[in-house]
Amino acid sequence: MTFELPPLPYDKTALEPHMSAQTFDFHYGKHHNAYVVNLNNLLKDSPLSGKALEDIVLESWKTGNTPVFNNAAQVWNHTFFWHCMKPNGGGAPIGIIAEKITAAFGSYEKFREDFKAAAIGQFGSGWAWLVMDNGTLKIVKTPNAETPMVHGQNALLTVDVWEHAYYLDFQNRRPDFVDTFLNHLVNWEFVNANLARSC
Repeated sequence: MTFELPPLPYDKTALEPHMSAQTFDFHYGKHHNAYVVNLNNLLKDSPLSGKALEDIVLESWKTGNTPVFNNAAQVWNHTFFWHCMKPNGGGAPIGIIAEKITAAFGSYEKFREDFKAAAIGQFGSGWAWLVMDNGTLKIVKTPNAETPMVHGQNALLTVDVWEHAYYLDFQNRRPDFVDTFLNHLVNWEFVNANLARSC
């Protein structure tokens, strides 16, 4: 089985002015695509060839196959990230996730503060996540390609804080990028769907 670059869930201009088509040209068209190409090359004549992407992520993590893990996890992470956003998104959560966030963090404002702190505080490249961990909502951050599934956690929401995610639009202003993500881009319907699958 050869992996392909999955289509975006919206046009590359759909998130403007908050995320530019130029960012998608590089982030999706070049970075995400490169992970797909690299993964396919690494899987040639590999016992992992033909397995599902999540199985490749988990098995390469357990066996310490770093090149395969980095590329497989980044294919998964990026595909998930694109779906975490939508046009006219962001703001306070809706649906059952709103109740869960209030129960876990006290308020949406506290969740927002903690999620932003995790995203800004991730040193270097990585991700900030809202996850379900043994029935408990948690905010976690991971470096580089690391992804919550390798720790038995179910991802509900993520923001990519690798520089290529925001540098064309925000330069070195990661806090502004995270604010924009939370205020204008989060796809709470997708988060609710992930929550339903994790329960």
